[in-house]
Amino acid sequence: MKHPELISQVFTEHKLPEKLSIRPPFVKPRVDKKKEALLRNVSLDVYEFFVGHVVPERQNVSVIDTNTREGIEEHVSDDTRSIINLKPINNVRYINKFLMKVNEKMPDAGFFLGCVEPIKLAGSRLRRQTKIPFLFTFIWFFVFVFHRVMPKIRYVQKIYFFLTKGKYRFLTMGETLGRIVSCGFEIIEYKEIDGLLYFSVMKTSEPVYGQKPSFGPLFPMNRVGKNGDMIKVYKLRTMHPFAEFLQEYITKLNGYNETGKPANDFRVATWGKFYRKYWLDELPQLLNVLKGELNIVGVRPLSRTRFNELPEEIRVQRIRFKPGCIPPYVALLMPDSEGNIEAERIYLSEKMKHPYWTDVKYLFLALYNIFTGKIKSS
Repeated sequence: MKHPELISQVFTEHKLPEKLSIRPPFVKPRVDKKKEALLRNVSLDVYEFFVGHVVPERQNVSVIDTNTREGIEEHVSDDTRSIINLKPINNVRYINKFLMKVNEKMPDAGFFLGCVEPIKLAGSRLRRQTKIPFLFTFIWFFVFVFHRVMPKIRYVQKIYFFLTKGKYRFLTMGETLGRIVSCGFEIIEYKEIDGLLYFSVMKTSEPVYGQKPSFGPLFPMNRVGKNGDMIKVYKLRTMHPFAEFLQEYITKLNGYNETGKPANDFRVATWGKFYRKYWLDELPQLLNVLKGELNIVGVRPLSRTRFNELPEEIRVQRIRFKPGCIPPYVALLMPDSEGNIEAERIYLSEKMKHPYWTDVKYLFLALYNIFTGKIKSS
């Protein structure tokens, strides 16, 4: 549903106080015709989403429809406070460089509003268009491989971007929001409207430069190791690229689940849930064992953010030993968040008294609990 009457009313109504007398000639404020034309093309629901965060008609709010950095440079003035871009991010060739340019053109606490068509919504759109289930499955397989898989493969991606110029790329919600956060923005709100995911974010910092995200099935994670040193722990990918930038946002939004991992984590892919269910994502940690960075049994290797949330006495004891592939809660059947901490406290207390025997005991207890189904991975 379009709303030209509403837009026109906002742009043309300039009521004056009754007591104020102005004689002709009266000069009406300048109306940005280009901005008005762009806003006429969005639905009322989208317009209301914009108004919930900024006032699009203000002079310091730039409304653009571009997928290039040059377009931002050309259409965003130096006094811009906030930016609304109507072009989906899927059509941007260099997404992070584009977002960095947006960041550069905005002051601190400025708002950036935009949209993306996530894979989920793209699939729904194609399903409606094909209508025949078998035909949809056949087409979707090739479309998914072309628009999602090819851009992630190092050498094949050159062919993909040559053919598409970066347009219509498939992105997940997790990857999109992760890219945005990595470029210095904080997520304020996102909402599905008219087949697109609209987002409102606020500039809070400079972009994280020198990003080297991993797109392959095996990837390293920065974790706190012995003596507090950071180590790279290997895992099979269960999340979408750039998901690590959403860790703080997810935990603030949903907290932790009963196993101590972020609750309602939309970053986890479908195949990732399967890997986690059968502990398959943990197998590459054996590489860390061979490198001498992990033990088979030990406290769970945590991110710096999660590590800093632990009680101080646990942090002090933790860094005296190497982390492990099999954490204490598996052996003690204490998978909930509080149980995780208590299990580590018990394990560390025993470990300091009997280092080797403790690991042997916890290993056999953990294997017994896993194979008998008494505990499952999250």
